[in-house]
Amino acid sequence: MSEPPLPIRTERLLLRKYRVDDVDALLAYYSDPLVARYIPWEPWSREFAAKVVARRIDSTGITGTESRLALVVEHEGEVVGDVVLWPADETLSRGEMGWAFHPSVSGRGFATEAVRALIGVAFEHCGMHRVIAQVDARNEASARLCGRVGMVNEAHLRQDHWAKGEGTMIYGLLAEQWHG
Repeated sequence: MSEPPLPIRTERLLLRKYRVDDVDALLAYYSDPLVARYIPWEPWSREFAAKVVARRIDSTGITGTESRLALVVEHEGEVVGDVVLWPADETLSRGEMGWAFHPSVSGRGFATEAVRALIGVAFEHCGMHRVIAQVDARNEASARLCGRVGMVNEAHLRQDHWAKGEGTMIYGLLAEQWHG
């Protein structure tokens, strides 16, 4: 495994490495209680945002079991979200992904475009054969996103700790089903 060539460009987006100066842009949506209700953390403080960004600056590829590919998503020079891919097991052949986007860009297809690009990296660059996403069962927007990128709903975990005591939906996609 190696680091993919970065940044990644899609039709409208730039997926790039984290930078120290991303703290405020990420804090703008991760501090929102409506965003935080669907992720494992509570709304971010500035201090927590700085720690996360500092950790993710070096998360530039899947190179081992503790590695991550964490990318900031920009549209026309503005941060609109972020995506992350990490190994789901020690073989590095299965990946898990997550994402968050600023509510102000909802409905514009940015999340779909960015997640498709990340899935492409997982299958085409990292050689993974399967990727999954764990989605809070209340998060209808992310569930629809999973469907748009070809993921299949494989499980519903009830009262799951990952989703703050709510249910978690597991979506998966196999490399052989990926149509780029």
